[in-house]
Amino acid sequence: MTHHLPAGEAATGPYAVDVTPSTAGWGYSSLRVLELEPGGTHTFDAGDSEWIVLPLSGGCTVAADDDFGHDTFELTGRTGVFDGVTDFAYVPRDARATVSSAGGGRFALTGARCTRRLPARYGPAADVSVELRGTGNCSRQVNNFAAAAPAGAGEGQGFECDKLIAVEVLTPGGNWSSFPPHKHDEHRPGEESVLEEIYYFEFAGHDGTPGLGYQRVSPSGPGRDTDVLAEVRDGDVVLIPDGWHGPSMAVPGHHMYYLNVMAGPEAERAWLICDHPDHAWIRDTWQGRPVDPRLPLYTAPERSA
Repeated sequence: MTHHLPAGEAATGPYAVDVTPSTAGWGYSSLRVLELEPGGTHTFDAGDSEWIVLPLSGGCTVAADDDFGHDTFELTGRTGVFDGVTDFAYVPRDARATVSSAGGGRFALTGARCTRRLPARYGPAADVSVELRGTGNCSRQVNNFAAAAPAGAGEGQGFECDKLIAVEVLTPGGNWSSFPPHKHDEHRPGEESVLEEIYYFEFAGHDGTPGLGYQRVSPSGPGRDTDVLAEVRDGDVVLIPDGWHGPSMAVPGHHMYYLNVMAGPEAERAWLICDHPDHAWIRDTWQGRPVDPRLPLYTAPERSA
């Protein structure tokens, strides 16, 4: 399997990125990046997967039809991933969805094979939890639009999906994120969950110069031998079926964005990770230290009264 897919290598038809369980060689996680011209429309069948339509740039209308009825959601979107939190729409399995955009744009379709059919829903930008992780040059921002709710968080916390877990991570130029390296490729109840993961990258340019970064994935044990050291640029994808992943490094002067899509066979939808034993100590140094003052790059909009 090729784990690093440079921009264009995973393109098919209307999708600038089209990663499915069959193309990735695994069981659950999917990512498509749909590019629409002004006035463009695209229809897709959800099949056996649940999907979230997430604007990367531009706004759109999402219409979902199935045996239970018809739902339409107007997504305001955003001008780009470095400009603000976006709203989104959830499309259930076994539905047919149409994405249309008067102004055009790029839209991520994050997907996961699932068994439960949940209702189609709108996700307001104001409800997205914006979290700051790490300190110093390990600081990053996480937009938890479809994160799994933390254990004990209670009903109503997090955005409900059957299998899909998806977040956005923004790393200021010069910083390391996905650090310490961690993994989620073993079933250890209460400690670690099995999740396939997709990283999709974008970078902030500077005076016309495109940005770039680096992604590391290293083997985590016998039979888990994913090994990647890749220079990543706009539109690149890294597939992580297993292994220690991190750091994700943003070169100085260029902020880095990546979209994480995760799903797996676990009965419980949970993000349980194990830190690399050689680097786990770094978390203990964060206590009391300041977060990078450049963060947050932005916050979620205020909830309307």
